[in-house]
Amino acid sequence: MRDQLEDAHQHSDAGLGRAHHRVKSDLPKRFYKDVSVLAVDGGFTVALDGRPVKTPGKIAVVVPVAEIATVMAAEWAAQGEFINPDPMPMVRLINSALESGEKMIPAFREEVLKFAAGDALLYRAEAPQTLVDEQEASWDAALVTLARHFGVSFQPTIGIIHQAQPAATLARLGDSLQAEGLLVMTALVSITGLTGSGLLAIGLLHKLFTPDQVWAAAHVDEDHQIRAWRQDEEAAERRVKRRLEFDTAANVLEWLRN
Repeated sequence: MRDQLEDAHQHSDAGLGRAHHRVKSDLPKRFYKDVSVLAVDGGFTVALDGRPVKTPGKIAVVVPVAEIATVMAAEWAAQGEFINPDPMPMVRLINSALESGEKMIPAFREEVLKFAAGDALLYRAEAPQTLVDEQEASWDAALVTLARHFGVSFQPTIGIIHQAQPAATLARLGDSLQAEGLLVMTALVSITGLTGSGLLAIGLLHKLFTPDQVWAAAHVDEDHQIRAWRQDEEAAERRVKRRLEFDTAANVLEWLRN
């Protein structure tokens, strides 16, 4: 189960193996010329030279909305001489979901709620005061919005000592995820892992926050450190890649809700 949850976090089931960092000799050569989107039973798929794509486990890749298939097709079309899964976040996310299967929905729901129960928004810094103020300005507003929408309460704390949240709050948040399907829950697990916040992921699902608001709230601490110490080039590159993964999952939520 842990391996499957990590796949959903990292979108690492690419249909091309799980290793992200490869030399060209390890990558398969592009074997197709044309990429298209086809309407099929149950939704839409991507075809390479007219042949519908499949996951590593030979599962047919069918998604319910055309927007997702269109992005996947663009990722396949953008490949050069070799097929590199790294710049294919939508392909990796959808393959991860389909490889996990419906049986993993309860585990994905539990993972999001586990993060929410010990959420980053609930644990505040003691110092410096500038960081304390920034956390309060961003995170208090988010908690108030969530509390009002769901009719619940939260118990934030200072420091890292565990603070249990009201059982009724966690139950209500869990109820809000009960009807969600595989693609939504896979996207939510990804967003939760990328932001460190199940609360922000749930709020995004329910349109309480915009993607930009979620990203900003999730990076209050990191942004404070950057202003104080600057950001090295490698960290900046990692953040750009994480934002691409985040936007991919956020788009899946948006398109499925619409």
